[in-house]
Amino acid sequence: MFDSETTVQRDLRGGCPPWLSGFKRPVRAPLDHDLSCDILVVGAGITGALMAQHLTALGRQVCVIDRERAGFGSTAASTAMLQWEIDCPLSELTGFYGFERAANVYRRSLQAVAGLRGLVDDLALLCTFRHRSSLYIAAGDFGARQLLAEHQLRERAGLPGVCLDYLTLRREFDFDREAVIVSPGSADADPLLLAHALLAQAIQHGASMFDAQAVTYDNFGHGLIVGLENGRQIEAKTVILATGYVMPEFLNSDLHSTASSWAIATPPQTPDALWRDGVLIWEASDDYLYARTTADNRIVIGGEDDDAVTDPDDRDALMPAKAEILKKKLSLLRPNAVAKAELIWSGAFGETDDGLPLIGRAPGIPNLYAAYGYGGNGITFSFLASRVIAKVIAGQHEDWYDDLSLDRPKPKS
Repeated sequence: MFDSETTVQRDLRGGCPPWLSGFKRPVRAPLDHDLSCDILVVGAGITGALMAQHLTALGRQVCVIDRERAGFGSTAASTAMLQWEIDCPLSELTGFYGFERAANVYRRSLQAVAGLRGLVDDLALLCTFRHRSSLYIAAGDFGARQLLAEHQLRERAGLPGVCLDYLTLRREFDFDREAVIVSPGSADADPLLLAHALLAQAIQHGASMFDAQAVTYDNFGHGLIVGLENGRQIEAKTVILATGYVMPEFLNSDLHSTASSWAIATPPQTPDALWRDGVLIWEASDDYLYARTTADNRIVIGGEDDDAVTDPDDRDALMPAKAEILKKKLSLLRPNAVAKAELIWSGAFGETDDGLPLIGRAPGIPNLYAAYGYGGNGITFSFLASRVIAKVIAGQHEDWYDDLSLDRPKPKS
């Protein structure tokens, strides 16, 4: 038997994101009896919702449990910038794993956003999903020369985008930066609306969802018995851990760590304060700034990531100071904007040394699968995880899955 660590919602996020009202929330029934199922998904955030929707669409019997309201953990703290570009630049990832493997993962990420876009369109999910390009802007030591080299490597990999110099960037987007890579194929959305719409689809196709907390996992025959906090248990042929940024201790990975991030949302802005096409903005630096607009014309800007701040109280205590820094950075980025923090929030997130997620079988534990370590690509990698894990459960395996495995070795510098 192995135990799950205990983490409550307040450990995952603090403050008030802009996604917390105006929609119908899925209902979790209390679980006051033992049950058995084909597949148990632990976690009802965006990852669990994508897993449940996809698996039920494939005809599998799915049960979802969560100790919190669906989506109100890590998902609510997401800025939902659905980018295919990975935290680790293609040039750096190539240094870790060689060009072919690195380029393949980038292409898979691009396909994941396209797949998510197709899913939203096909199911007519109401989640303010908007097609967007992204601007990867020069910052710190990553200037025009480095951006051009990154762009050329992306071109070699068959990835879309153009590199703009300073004058063209000013003319086209009115940003005062040395250079930028403009890439189509990304998107943004309301993460809670998306999660809830997906869960509604899963429930419509037979999934069940319960208010329950998993505390122990015990192997038996061809499955797992999951012990719940209230003393009940669930017998499942397959268990998928989709618990956001909370990686249980028994799945500890040398690649994985937890960091904190902060974000603000401004009041609705006038059109002249916003930027062309509502493109997604992120900086080419380790602790990058990121920004997007919302359907009601707010600017969401975040960053100031810190892997030394992991205590929830310390993280949340820093919100006022981090908000001041983000407001100043917004004023520099967009002088016409009203740099006021109408909403402030913080969140914990999982990251890996190579910027790639941890997706697949739990090492040494039959019938247990997991998805963690999303970094800045949360929802994109959640979609990827739902497809990869579904195929592995069905007995299908592709070689590139090993590049995402939970027990892959640390990359060599």
